[in-house]
Amino acid sequence: MKARLDYAKVAPGVYDAMRGLEDYLHHCGLETPLIHLVKFRASQINGCAYCLDMHSKDLRAIGETEQRLYSLDAWRECPYYTERERAALAWTEAVTLIAQDRVPDAVYEEVRPHLNEKELADLTLAVATINAWNRLCIAGRVEPGHYRPAVLAAV
Repeated sequence: MKARLDYAKVAPGVYDAMRGLEDYLHHCGLETPLIHLVKFRASQINGCAYCLDMHSKDLRAIGETEQRLYSLDAWRECPYYTERERAALAWTEAVTLIAQDRVPDAVYEEVRPHLNEKELADLTLAVATINAWNRLCIAGRVEPGHYRPAVLAAV
């Protein structure tokens, strides 16, 4: 597959705008592993090869187990995820698949005991942001495989 767009060259403002969202997310108070987990799950749903490559590497770099990564698509049936993670994953799926059922009240009620209003707002932004990244990467055919996590790149 040949890349279509090099956003950094043709429209660097695109990355600047997206980096602004990422900067907020990395300082919002949500746990870094949770943010990467929901980004990985949304990227699975959307089929974004670049983002799957990136977030699987980021998760492994911060100590995530292969078992949890390989089972994420079936998180409802696996005992490996906390109740907070399950709530975040349910919200991630509802927001990512918003055209199917909107975001059902039942999902909101499921999530509320595990996330306060600010956390839910931040999680919603994280899901919206990864969905935007997925669409940029898929539309531009950004090639996966070259990403190195900052944790590893610093070593």
